[in-house]
Amino acid sequence: MPLKHIDLAVTVQDRYHSRKWKTRDACLMMSLPNMLLIGSAGRDAGKTEFAAALIGHLAPRTGLIGVKATVIRRNDGSCPRGGRGCGVCSSLRGPYEITAETSCDSGKDTSRLLAAGAERVFWLRVRQDSMAEGVRALLDTAGREALLVCESNSLRHAVKPGLFIMVRRINQPFKQSAAAVRCWADRIVTSDGERFDLDIDTIRPGGGRWALMEDAAAIVLAGGRSGRMKQDKSLLRIGGQTMIERVCGQLRNDFRDVLVVADAAEKYSFLGLRVVRDRIQGCGPLMGIATGLEESPRDLNLVVACDMPELDISLAHRMLGLARDRDIVVPRSADGLPEPLFAVYRKSVAAQADHLLASGERRIRPLFDLCRTGYVDLEDDQQVLNLNTREDLAAYVGATVDII
Repeated sequence: MPLKHIDLAVTVQDRYHSRKWKTRDACLMMSLPNMLLIGSAGRDAGKTEFAAALIGHLAPRTGLIGVKATVIRRNDGSCPRGGRGCGVCSSLRGPYEITAETSCDSGKDTSRLLAAGAERVFWLRVRQDSMAEGVRALLDTAGREALLVCESNSLRHAVKPGLFIMVRRINQPFKQSAAAVRCWADRIVTSDGERFDLDIDTIRPGGGRWALMEDAAAIVLAGGRSGRMKQDKSLLRIGGQTMIERVCGQLRNDFRDVLVVADAAEKYSFLGLRVVRDRIQGCGPLMGIATGLEESPRDLNLVVACDMPELDISLAHRMLGLARDRDIVVPRSADGLPEPLFAVYRKSVAAQADHLLASGERRIRPLFDLCRTGYVDLEDDQQVLNLNTREDLAAYVGATVDII
């Protein structure tokens, strides 16, 4: 009997808050791959402890800048948390203020980050309507290329960081401001007060960006016929790279293994990756998924088509985080259509795929009815971009691509 699908989308309340903020601040959103943003479900969740542990682990070999960001919604003297204010909000006279921490033993959060080994630590106080301006000033102060470890929930409304990790105590509910950004978290880390359920060693800075090395494989499907493109899409060159090089390059830092499923292994020897041949040619992407899963050394696998030039790695991390008790986690577009070629599949799904293939089925969607499938609803302005036609390609790169 088919198993019931499970909706893994954020709650209606969470989605409402996310969309309200996203609509208002869309023009302010900036991409900062060099920032690791750490949020929390609520007070005393362990956010600073996590940030300090990460800095202490990486500081001996990597220069890091610590940041605590306080976003101020009002400055009338009352505390946003309720009760009498401490003066942090009301004392801010301009749109933002940046203060450098100089003491390692004051007991403040910024002091703890400095004591952990950060090269420098800053406290950014910024008004809610001036977050973009405040972040730009922070970058000017810290250095545009500096690797940042920043504590904040609200800053996620203005910044798309390299990684966004939220910390919570066991069974701790998410406060309203945390719930508003929860859907953007690459990973929600649980703490018992002393330990965290994420190995800090899996968080790795490199090449000016932050990566989270998943205990998972990425399977790149390159065996399609490219009928609508009228030439092999995987070998189209964009910005000096073939399409498949571009795709694989975005996966290398975040996955333990990257393998390619193709119709001819020798064609992709230049990648320096393991390439496996489809067991049977011409059976479509369902055969590619079955072959890749059978050959994969990992239980969890992100399946990616080779015609996706801009991968949403944050979405991949979120799907992997939700896949611990699912067989498949697949994003679903705003119009309700699943995106099966940017989805997470457990290795055991190969048996169900083989069953469908043996029955003559070539479509992927029936696989969802045979497995424990969860859906992640994309926001209205999100999409999984793939290039199927020359028109798609022209819209993406204009005339900079080599078309034979």
